[in-house]
Amino acid sequence: MYRSTNGKEILVKQIAGALAKRIVNYLQPGMQVKQTEEMGFIKLGSRVDLLLPLDAKINVKIGDKPQGGVTVIATW
Repeated sequence: MYRSTNGKEILVKQIAGALAKRIVNYLQPGMQVKQTEEMGFIKLGSRVDLLLPLDAKINVKIGDKPQGGVTVIATW
């Protein structure tokens, strides 16, 4: 979970693919992270879900390939 300076939170889920099931996570439960910090990486068909505040303005669209630490996915 990440909490911004205005108190809003996002949740990040790393989900392993059905076949590969390879996630490398650098964090422990309850650890705090800062924007642009690495949390781990996923391999071979796994994915990351972001649960954003309802009032977030989404800056990407389906089919985009955002880059970690570079692409602004949403603002709130």
